[in-house]
Amino acid sequence: MITSSVSSASTITNLGSNFLERFGTTSGFSRMTRTNPGGGGASESTETPRYRTWFEGYGISANNGPLGLFVGDSRKTVGGIAGFGARIATGVNVGFSIDQSRTDIDVPLALQSARIDLTQFGFNASIDSGQWTWASAIVHGVGNINSRRDTGLGFATAGYNAKLDGAISELSYYWSKDQYRIVPKGALEFVRAQTAAMQEFGGLDPVSATGSTVHRFRVLVGAEVGHYWIFDKKIFDVSAYGKFVNNVMQSFSDVTVSLGTQSITFQGVGESQYGADAGASASLSLTNTARIYINYDAKFRAAMQSHQGTVGVELKW
Repeated sequence: MITSSVSSASTITNLGSNFLERFGTTSGFSRMTRTNPGGGGASESTETPRYRTWFEGYGISANNGPLGLFVGDSRKTVGGIAGFGARIATGVNVGFSIDQSRTDIDVPLALQSARIDLTQFGFNASIDSGQWTWASAIVHGVGNINSRRDTGLGFATAGYNAKLDGAISELSYYWSKDQYRIVPKGALEFVRAQTAAMQEFGGLDPVSATGSTVHRFRVLVGAEVGHYWIFDKKIFDVSAYGKFVNNVMQSFSDVTVSLGTQSITFQGVGESQYGADAGASASLSLTNTARIYINYDAKFRAAMQSHQGTVGVELKW
């Protein structure tokens, strides 16, 4: 079994979800600054900057336990994001972002590994109406996968392509009192990922495998809580969130691995139906037009845990 190909399809799907959920949803702090850029002591009529750009660097560590014929793996990702956004009308915001990442997958029990270089392009939009915000995003990604398998008599290697498409739509309600806030949220997310057919070269008994397709539709329901302080004309904000995740639908195409006239067919692996996401954020607005921040995001499933750390800077004008 080419375990690394199963891992790669799962990884592409999860990277698409990670980008969607960071890019296509609105944080309570961002919502507050759109309507009250100076914090609790400023007038809500204060004109906010019209444009913004942001740059982020992140790292992800994920571990997946065994499931059926899948022996489990570990995944390490590093990436960078650049984005541009604009307020095109009162309460209406749009943005474009690019995510470039590299993921190393290690499957020690199967003596296999893989590297994924993935580029994702995203477009988002949000509309504020009173305390309500509707935010949505679409993402398209293309990538290259290079796998390596120890056959005992040399390494069998393969290179093949991958792509993904995804969309998310979220509705949230912003409630605040003094410098505290609670933001209940609900979202729908769909991701479709594909990996191309592959043919190994080198080693003992190189094999071929058909391409795979993964579809996943899920519902996320949760809330964010936050508080900010104003000092020396700066705003320091901290927040935390929790979400319940229901993977309503997950489908995996059959993958056939062939060696000469022999072949075996199996399905990919996905997440457990139910799970939870949690995270925290801290940001410091140095001025009305410059902010630095750090984020932590965790995902908990029956056979998988993922931890992501992000540092970023946002500039407005």
